Amino acid sequence: MENAYGKLAAWVYHLDKPIGHSFGDLEYYRERLAGCTGAILEPATGNGRILVPLLESGLDIEGFDASEEMLHYCRQECLQRNLNPRLTRQKFQDFTGPRRYEAIIMPAGSFQLITDTASALALLQRCYDNLLPGGRLILDTDNSKEIIQSKGALRSWKVSDNERLTLSSSDPDINYVQQTTLTYLRYEHWQDGLLTHSELDLFCLRWWGIYELTFALRAAGFTDVIVSGGYQHGRAAGNDDAIISFEARRP
Repeated sequence: MENAYGKLAAWVYHLDKPIGHSFGDLEYYRERLAGCTGAILEPATGNGRILVPLLESGLDIEGFDASEEMLHYCRQECLQRNLNPRLTRQKFQDFTGPRRYEAIIMPAGSFQLITDTASALALLQRCYDNLLPGGRLILDTDNSKEIIQSKGALRSWKVSDNERLTLSSSDPDINYVQQTTLTYLRYEHWQDGLLTHSELDLFCLRWWGIYELTFALRAAGFTDVIVSGGYQHGRAAGNDDAIISFEARRP
């Protein structure tokens, strides 16, 4: 399955990136959304790593995800904190909302999970259509260098004295024409040294050039496109910035 986030993948994600874990993005989005009084949408909200802290900051944010397993963790975390956001299972290509939003956010490079260019452009248009006039779309992308130069690895998480999760990843298969990478991810659950369950996930990403994505945002109708490097708003992105952020406004 491509970018499926099944049971083991969601478990590993939640252990590795718990609620509030930040790569600098939580602070950045909290600052960029300060003073936002309207509704906010986070597509691909995952386990709620970003959504839950923003809810606790008093923001009116809801989310959706294609993975029921990821949403399970998000709902659990919200329940433990007496939070009750609207969370739905939806996909990028056909999401619908009950209202229009003051902001739509896509942290952690989730926009790059859409590897088909036409589908990605359609998502930008759908975001535009679901924003209020003056509303903003804010999203992150990985520097293409970070994607292309990534290497396979083996990682492990101890669950209990006799229980462990492992994740092995291949070197990415790079398609320079399509600007995509394909990585094979194998998640494994071990108990008492015995393999009890495994999942294979085909993890696909698309990289974007700064000007390419800026033109795409403008083609969707957005204006005032601001590109920032390293979660420093307004600072021009440099070659060594691992993360590049885009903010655009619906007029």
